[in-house]
Amino acid sequence: MQDKIKIFSGNANPALAQKIADYLDIKLGSSEIKTFSDGEIWVKYNDNVRGRDVFIIQPTFSPPRNLLELLIMIDTARRASARRITAVIPYFGYARQDRKDQPRVAITAKLVANLITTAGADRVLTMDLHAPQIQGFFDIPLDHLYASPILNDYFIKKKIPDLVVVSPDVGSNALARAYAKRLHAPLAIIDKRRPKHDVSEVMNVIGSVENKNVFLIDDIIDTAGTLVNAAKALKERGARNIYAACTHPMLSGKALDRLSDPVISQVTFTDTIPLPEEKNIDKFVVLSVASLFGEAIKRIHTEKSISSLFD
Repeated sequence: MQDKIKIFSGNANPALAQKIADYLDIKLGSSEIKTFSDGEIWVKYNDNVRGRDVFIIQPTFSPPRNLLELLIMIDTARRASARRITAVIPYFGYARQDRKDQPRVAITAKLVANLITTAGADRVLTMDLHAPQIQGFFDIPLDHLYASPILNDYFIKKKIPDLVVVSPDVGSNALARAYAKRLHAPLAIIDKRRPKHDVSEVMNVIGSVENKNVFLIDDIIDTAGTLVNAAKALKERGARNIYAACTHPMLSGKALDRLSDPVISQVTFTDTIPLPEEKNIDKFVVLSVASLFGEAIKRIHTEKSISSLFD
């Protein structure tokens, strides 16, 4: 497989890319990514990619440079005559703008899908999209992975008694229901209102959490306002220990200060977005999704089913 497949990493998450390559027992491809003095990005593959199955690993979280770097890497591989180019995007940025929820706003999820396709990607591999319908924004094949096997296994091994799974808002209800099913736990939902961007208010808790341990699950933790407000509302209604988890740890703004609140006992993330050392606190647990991405890459290369990973 080493001779037919090439895996390259951008600068966004090289640690995850290395773990994926290690899982596949493949040497990570050699490339150069430089920035000119005026800020322009320059990419060169040192390895021959002609006729190869190329996988480019690059999440597109902020800054926007990560997205632009991915597009240039795709274009470079296309011009170097790669046989097939797969954009491996552990975190798909700009996904939260997936519709016109008010007049005169962009639908950036569709825009980014168009950019990736136009750059020359033949398919996309990503994980836990903020909105599942984004899969339909692409005119090329998209394989959608879920972090649930990794997170579920971790919490099953913890054997937390009297566990209830809670969705922090109605939008995460389907995600929370899937976790509740696998964990054989009841489900509760937070009814939330958002008066403006990055500000949320808890209005009601639907379901019983009194004297229960809570597993609070979401796809993204950004400023952590929604999560911590939800945790406080659950505590007020008699919840015991609260364990929060998400796939993508954005952790922007006041997130660290909020998550330091003892109302949440533990926060579990995956490594789709790297967690800098200065942002790591004692209650954080980071689980790797490298094995899932590695297995998916192997199955794409060998033309085998990916959906069977989640049966």
